[in-house]
Amino acid sequence: MSKAFTKDDEAWEEPIVPPRPPLPAGVANYVTPRGLALLRAELAQLEAGRRGLERDRDDEVHYRRRLAILSGRIGELSERIASAVVVDPAGQPRDEVRFGASVTLRTASGSRAGEERQLEIVGIDEADAARGRVAFTAPIARAILGRAVGDTASLDSPRGKELLEVVAITYAAD
Repeated sequence: MSKAFTKDDEAWEEPIVPPRPPLPAGVANYVTPRGLALLRAELAQLEAGRRGLERDRDDEVHYRRRLAILSGRIGELSERIASAVVVDPAGQPRDEVRFGASVTLRTASGSRAGEERQLEIVGIDEADAARGRVAFTAPIARAILGRAVGDTASLDSPRGKELLEVVAITYAAD
């Protein structure tokens, strides 16, 4: 019989608790209201999965493993939610880059001079590079925090040192 048709416990086994992005020591767990809502929705989904698992206990070994995984994720996520410090972008000053800002940057030097990009500064769990959301702890976010339109910031990137100019700053309520 082909190995593809046998039950291989190691093939489907997940780590007991997959890691969430770590919070640096001593750094508050800042989240946007949207970020907190996403964390709560994820928790509700995990809890529903755990309830569904309780109804289907045909394979006791599989049940215990899945329960351990879900319980670990729920515990870690509950801690993250409990430590969340909600920062409403609507309350941020409009004249400088702060948490929750959507920022348009122009590369002012190097091979990509003149190129513009937009990013939003969000909490660690809400970061999604594909959607232009970067964690407030990311090097690019740290480089531009506190800057105003027209200010420049230096960023060490894999392409070398980049000089970035802040072109526009907006917040969710703008």
